[in-house]
Amino acid sequence: MAEISSATHADVVIIGAGLSGIGAARHLKTACPDRSFLLLEGRQSIGGTWDLFRYPGIRSDSDMYTLGYSFRPWTEAKAIADGPSILRYIRDTARDEGIEDRIRYGHKVTAAAWSSESALWTLTAETTDGPAAFTCNFLFLCGGYYSYQGGYTPDFAGMDRFAGRIIHPQAWPDDLDYSGKRVVVIGSGATAVTLVPEMARTAGHVTMLQRSPTYIVARPGEDALALKLRRFLPDTLAYQLIRWRNVLMGMVFYRFARRKPEQVKKAIVDQVRVTLGPDFDVETHFSPRYNPWDQRLCLAPDGDFFQALKTGSASVVTGEIETFTETGLKLKSGVELAADIVVTATGLRLQAMNGIALTVDGAPVRPADTLSYKGMMYSNVPNLASAFGYTNASWTLKCDLTCEYVCRLLNHMRRKGLRQCTPVLEAQPPETAPWLDFTSGYVQRSIGDFPKQGVTAPWKLHQNYALDLASLRFSGLEDGVMHFSNPIAKVQEAA
Repeated sequence: MAEISSATHADVVIIGAGLSGIGAARHLKTACPDRSFLLLEGRQSIGGTWDLFRYPGIRSDSDMYTLGYSFRPWTEAKAIADGPSILRYIRDTARDEGIEDRIRYGHKVTAAAWSSESALWTLTAETTDGPAAFTCNFLFLCGGYYSYQGGYTPDFAGMDRFAGRIIHPQAWPDDLDYSGKRVVVIGSGATAVTLVPEMARTAGHVTMLQRSPTYIVARPGEDALALKLRRFLPDTLAYQLIRWRNVLMGMVFYRFARRKPEQVKKAIVDQVRVTLGPDFDVETHFSPRYNPWDQRLCLAPDGDFFQALKTGSASVVTGEIETFTETGLKLKSGVELAADIVVTATGLRLQAMNGIALTVDGAPVRPADTLSYKGMMYSNVPNLASAFGYTNASWTLKCDLTCEYVCRLLNHMRRKGLRQCTPVLEAQPPETAPWLDFTSGYVQRSIGDFPKQGVTAPWKLHQNYALDLASLRFSGLEDGVMHFSNPIAKVQEAA
């Protein structure tokens, strides 16, 4: 067999050096110490989402006791952390775990071709020096689910007439001075709910313009019980106790919301009514048409969003845009909103499988034609997994379990002398469902391009940490669907 260069080959290649990729690298280094690995990162810096997004107030809407890694306690006071703190946490993890020298920056992987004969993926990457090729035995996609090339902005009428600046949060300019300015933020998702109170601190006024209301829940920025436990218990023990408490509380709340949506909706809306007072039109602006968890709930740490409304530094308008004007926006209701700056917090552009063109033994892989296996691998695609978190809980909870499972697979193949693992979909496929059942616009625009899921295990996405814990950490690997093949012995005999 031809010799493979260690500079361009690794047992495992991880795509992306963000929260998921650094976590995957640490799991591999600990659980599979005999395996080589590389991280290929398309950008020139570590951190993924938490380095890309620079808009004011950028933060997580998950608590850091569950968004943090299972192996590294979160020790800062804020449970709902800002973006720079999360980025520092990722960088510190990479440094302390000795991962930094495994990262190849400026390597954007565009294609990956699997060969069953060699049991290798051949990767094509774009670099500043031109195309580069890498090979690996296992490919781990940790680059998230949206395109870094730019966010989604609808083609609103009259945008070219507007005399001010139009900005998408994914491409926040360093030179933007909004102090004293009139700002309109279009959107009502997590980004808008984050931007409005932060910009309202110095802007002349900030208006959140929403087409329809979103559920917004106030929650303390600090976890009082967690801080108390950390005074009396070791960091790791306190972290695990709070992590499990938050996981269980989240599961209970989600389950109750799906079973009793009207009760949960009333409780959320009533709390907003109490916070804003009887004179605020909560019915128009904060009573969504959909049920809780049909879309992700938005978080207001310490109620900052509602405080901005109460002080008058921010306001909410519900309506549809007819056109931009030279000085702002005109709504279909006839209302005109004056603006110096318009922020289009109108969503992301999703992309399946990190936007990489895949082929298996020369045949192109169309993601929409595959089924997701245990929420992390894909039907009839060998030696490939992707890290994808929960929509109803923290991203990292699922990613940690996925990393554990990948390490189990790799170690199982090493013990058995096999080079290939493939979730095989038989000729008679099961009943299918969309990969995500969210009604959010950013999901619905792209869901047809993503893999589907089945309605029964192991093709079903549980969106449930307890079920995934059983499926990924404790279940047997040889379940009749995952096929192990391609023995090393035959290759050695042929050589």
